[in-house]
Amino acid sequence: MPAIPLRRLRLQPLMAQAAASPPPSPSLAITAIGAWNIRQPVSGRSWGLVRLTTSEGLEGWGESKPLSRETTATLLDALKGTSAHGYEALRVKLEGHPARAAVNAAALDILGKAARVPVYQFLGGPTRNKVRVYTSLHGASDDAILDHLRDARSAGHRAFAVPVPAPPFRNSGKALVLAARKRMDRVRQAAGDGADLILNGSGHLTPGDAAILADAFERYGVLFFDEPCSNTSPAVLRKISVENVTPLAFGAGAAAASHFQDLLREDAVDLCRPELAIHGIGGVRKIAVIAEVNYVAVAPRNNEGPIGTAACLHLAASLPNFFIQHIPFPGAREDREMRAAITGGNVEAVRDGYAPLNTQPGLGVNIDRDALRKYGEALA
Repeated sequence: MPAIPLRRLRLQPLMAQAAASPPPSPSLAITAIGAWNIRQPVSGRSWGLVRLTTSEGLEGWGESKPLSRETTATLLDALKGTSAHGYEALRVKLEGHPARAAVNAAALDILGKAARVPVYQFLGGPTRNKVRVYTSLHGASDDAILDHLRDARSAGHRAFAVPVPAPPFRNSGKALVLAARKRMDRVRQAAGDGADLILNGSGHLTPGDAAILADAFERYGVLFFDEPCSNTSPAVLRKISVENVTPLAFGAGAAAASHFQDLLREDAVDLCRPELAIHGIGGVRKIAVIAEVNYVAVAPRNNEGPIGTAACLHLAASLPNFFIQHIPFPGAREDREMRAAITGGNVEAVRDGYAPLNTQPGLGVNIDRDALRKYGEALA
């Protein structure tokens, strides 16, 4: 029988003592989870809201796509006893879970509060002192879109995404181009000098119609053509990209960073638009790195609530290749008041086309519990 080394003999009492002792509780251990679905009273748009509470009493908040009671129950089992310090490990652990992005933001919110710094400072410091923003225009007609534009402009917005008119049939060709030009001309005139416009296809057009519109708007000066068609075929998108100089933006619904890598490899995208509610802050930063080495900018997609907007502004501040940030501006006054009420103040305030950086610790949002009870459905 081989002799036991003297060093191991000396360590045996310490090893036995360590094995008998219970492991220490991790710092910022997650001890409780709250979850809600929030719904705007007029438009009916909804999203999920998650609150993490630590053993030190710190709370962190994050948003996601709408949740269910079943997915919330699995979230509680997955997170209880883990530490907010492992925000990236938690994001990887929760891959495929609808609350993954919310947990990622909430953990960073906790860490920022614990360190008493804004989240963007925790992520390495700001790359800018304000964030360029735009909002999407909505309406059943051109007149309704112009009404929405005037309200958004009076609220400080200076860049607008204009929806492409619904084509009368597939591959409408010239009829679609004429309708889109007519709408964009009216919006440009109403928006005034200095306003930037984005053509929004919402992924609903055929590749043929998308290519025709991209060609028609080459000299129009749009910031980019957002989701001109479905982004499932990089080869088709590359054909549109190489035949036109209108910048193309994709990313809606893409659940994996590899999707953006495929688009970049095919030279089929000019602006990456990952969804914060799918990838989380950490996931968007990962995609931004992939885009940066290909000399492509990012404009994170944000269609959820004001906490998601706050997270996007911190994210934008930390990204060197950031381009522009979407901030929802609902057409109904009641929806706008609801968004401001939830955070106890309007974190989505815009001035001359820019949003200021929040210098408060964490995400810098303070949830109004009365507004949460009024507009939210508790899930846990």
